Amino acid sequence: MIDFRYHLVSLIAVFLAIALGIVIGTTQLNGKVLDDLRGQVSSLEQDKRDLEDNTQQLQGQQDEADAFETAVAPALVDGSLNGRSVVLVVTDDQVSSDTVDEVTALIGQAGGTVSGTIRLAPAYSDPAKTSALENYVTGGGLPTSVTLPAGGDAGQLAASVLAQVLMTKVTDPPPSTADLSSVLAGLTSLKVLSADSASVTPANFAVVLTAGAFKGDDADQRNSALAELAAALDAAGEGAVVSGDAASAADQGLVGVLRNDPTTSAAVSTVDNVDSIAGQISTVLALGSEGDGTSGKYGTGQDTQPVPPVPAKTP
Repeated sequence: MIDFRYHLVSLIAVFLAIALGIVIGTTQLNGKVLDDLRGQVSSLEQDKRDLEDNTQQLQGQQDEADAFETAVAPALVDGSLNGRSVVLVVTDDQVSSDTVDEVTALIGQAGGTVSGTIRLAPAYSDPAKTSALENYVTGGGLPTSVTLPAGGDAGQLAASVLAQVLMTKVTDPPPSTADLSSVLAGLTSLKVLSADSASVTPANFAVVLTAGAFKGDDADQRNSALAELAAALDAAGEGAVVSGDAASAADQGLVGVLRNDPTTSAAVSTVDNVDSIAGQISTVLALGSEGDGTSGKYGTGQDTQPVPPVPAKTP
């Protein structure tokens, strides 16, 4: 009979054979695996170098395009705003100071003047501030030249009041600077806005500068308040342009909200790349088009024109 020791020796022999086979197989396999891995790493390193080269080429092309646009911008906008004034309204602190400065400079190169820059605080569009705004505009402390629209919510009333003292048509007598100062002081005391300078005068056009998009449950209410202000500024003056970045053209961004409303988008021009030279050119040219009664959607988003038509030079 086959005893236990025979079984034990047989089992040990089997396990030794398996172990030896694994060692030999692994040794041979490791060589192939390592070769494959080295090949993949080498390929990835080459891909990385190619991508870096492409990135540098694209950046160089972008820099050249920016330099070209910067060089031709004054000639493109020259004369499009001769004798016109523009007020800048900055909706949030995501708008860079460079964008404000560059738009201001380009308006000057177009022959226009910036009558002042107003910065809205988050409280302006905050639903929690509705009661305070409504109490101010209906409390009897407004200048006698201001008339409140019949009905309307707090956002519409505040927008109407601000537009009446801030905007003027070329053919109409402008609001008094005293009335404008009074309203700005009242809204400043509510901490819903501030002015960059002590002197802001009524303007023919308005540029509303915005960036990003609202988040949270009150996004619709906040966008509604800002959209009502843009529409009121447009109606009270010669026209308004709302200019933002790509994010502002999303559904919860101000540019996107305006574009999604057929009535407002037909009246107020929008630009979705104001953080670029091309977008700043579009903003200024769009003001000129607004003065001619034409509104449009400009930039890089869907269903937009790259830039507004460049006005023909008068001989």
